[in-house]
Amino acid sequence: MIRTTIKNGVATLTLDNAERKNALSAAALAAFADAVEALRRDTTVRAVILTGAGSDFCSGGDVSAMQGPADTAAVRRRMIESQRPCAALATFDKPVIAAVDGVAYGAGFSIALMADFIVASERARFCLAFARMGLVPDLAALHTLPRIIGAQRTRELVYSARELPAQEAQALGIVLEVVPADALCERAHELALAMSAQSPDAFAMTKRLLAQTFERDFGALLDAEAGAQAIALTSPYLREAAARFARKEAPLFRWLRNDREG
Repeated sequence: MIRTTIKNGVATLTLDNAERKNALSAAALAAFADAVEALRRDTTVRAVILTGAGSDFCSGGDVSAMQGPADTAAVRRRMIESQRPCAALATFDKPVIAAVDGVAYGAGFSIALMADFIVASERARFCLAFARMGLVPDLAALHTLPRIIGAQRTRELVYSARELPAQEAQALGIVLEVVPADALCERAHELALAMSAQSPDAFAMTKRLLAQTFERDFGALLDAEAGAQAIALTSPYLREAAARFARKEAPLFRWLRNDREG
């Protein structure tokens, strides 16, 4: 259902249901959220890659599980529970890269949008297909996508429910890079290693500030920035980086355990 592997401080979280194009059941979403929380606590993990088994990222929610009695209250409770992966990723302080091959449809697209970066294969295809079934986009897509491409382009993609090829997704700014399918995993791992070489404290604070850009006014963001920079300027990470800079050496942050996590 969900498979986790760790190599060189980079965890790969794989949606593992290739026979159904990694469709997300309620159990899979719960397992996904649990896996993200476990990686948050693991101080040996410095970055995370999200991917799918086989030749697809994720085809969206498991349609077979959507059949059932029309109990609105029960469905709402189930939907709130299904949002746990969004909450886990939204507050995840480490770099997250989505490596997308094949389809990223519906909730699969929504989950990819929660990553810091999306790297896609040349054959990747994205679609918020909810309108095709008379559904509303979920898993925070209506929060994340407008912040990347703006409200008007989001409306067009949501209302039309059209498929978006990888190259167009890159042109819109949704995808960072498009690479051949056989180079996807390697490129995602390279990017994860590059991001994980940063100070974990500085990265976490920067990520939090970026997440607040559209919610805070200018003065509040400046105040939060000052507080974060005060922490960074008095951290052992800076002292070590400054000493290495004086020796004309590259910064090295791996030696120091993240104080916030233990």
